[in-house]
Amino acid sequence: MPGVANILHADLDSFYASVEQRDNPRLRDRPVIVGGGVVLAASYEAKAYGVRSAMNGRQARMLCPHAIVVEPRMEAYGEASSAVFERFHDFTPEVEPISVDEAFLDVSGALRIFGSPADIAAQLRTRVLVDVGLPISVGVARTKFLAKVASAQSKPDGLLVVDPDREREFLHPLPVEVLWGVGPATSEKLRNHGVETVGDLASSGRAEMQSLLGSHSGRHLRDLAHNLDPRKVDTARRDRSMGAQRALGIRVRTRGELRTDLLGLVEKVAARLRKAERLTRTVTVRFRTADLRHESRSRTLLEPTASTAILTATADDLLSSLVDGPHGPGTRLGRVGCSLIGVTFSGLARPDAVQLAIRFPEEGRPTEALDGLVDDIRRRWGGRAVARASLIKSDAGVPVLQRPTALDAVEPLGSVE
Repeated sequence: MPGVANILHADLDSFYASVEQRDNPRLRDRPVIVGGGVVLAASYEAKAYGVRSAMNGRQARMLCPHAIVVEPRMEAYGEASSAVFERFHDFTPEVEPISVDEAFLDVSGALRIFGSPADIAAQLRTRVLVDVGLPISVGVARTKFLAKVASAQSKPDGLLVVDPDREREFLHPLPVEVLWGVGPATSEKLRNHGVETVGDLASSGRAEMQSLLGSHSGRHLRDLAHNLDPRKVDTARRDRSMGAQRALGIRVRTRGELRTDLLGLVEKVAARLRKAERLTRTVTVRFRTADLRHESRSRTLLEPTASTAILTATADDLLSSLVDGPHGPGTRLGRVGCSLIGVTFSGLARPDAVQLAIRFPEEGRPTEALDGLVDDIRRRWGGRAVARASLIKSDAGVPVLQRPTALDAVEPLGSVE
């Protein structure tokens, strides 16, 4: 028996751009680019001109001169993502998030309540569109791999069900690039070998593919070509890292402006870290210049933590090592525009790990109590109920309460500076 197609892959269409089009009627049915310096997302109207995510903003505007460029609103995207995932959980508790805009769902336990997997997928798309106002594509199949391929083939705003009896008929004519793990280099190698479709790879010998691609990759890709994917939907899946970044365009920024943007991002991700009940061991700060040069610095802490005080102090120090030089703050990279700055927390640990406590010198009490209080205030009264004073007049868009200057000397800050 081939089994039942009870796995859904739900993927929001051009997520950031769709949120912008939803919230601003004048953007609907228009080419929209999110992010000026680097394209974070593009609407399907812009994609028709060749605009793609991660493309240089100048190149994107050359391809689509009449596109409307908007600054990203990460808070709005986060709210939309949360609303969509609430709709996922309305149908099944078996939800495995992949990113802010996609997830796998196992609906095998919901069939008696909501109908067939195809019926559930159709109801889910309607709920997301009506309740959240966003289009979503859904693939339905027997395996996670095939469900993801199906959702990609159904875009934009589509639904595709792969019947277990017709899996090969659907999968084998597709280009070999649909297989997970086939990037440009592997694609070129396969095509030079005469393997252009999934069916070509499936009919190739195992020894032949392992000789061409290596033992692991050859076996992995050949298994996928036969739709051999034993993985289950994992509701206990935890992110290995958490991060945020901010596109800044090409304007030259001062060291102080970069610091404000970075610490706002740190506060935002630190709050997410605590909400997920995770601690981080490694902090990484990334910087990209307008000419697309990349720089990054990382530091591994002695003990895992979710303390805003420790994380902001560490990130600030890493930023100094990135941009400060012998001739003063911000001089190491010269007077060039910064197109992006970001922070990532990795090496995530369970909350029962030992956490390093930093104490106010005057009061001798841990900053974690303050973090918890700030989180509670924002949960009850909104993200901007408490803000870092230095960000009140900035466009960082992320409220922050305290800004320590060193790991061993954290000064408490009030509501005004």
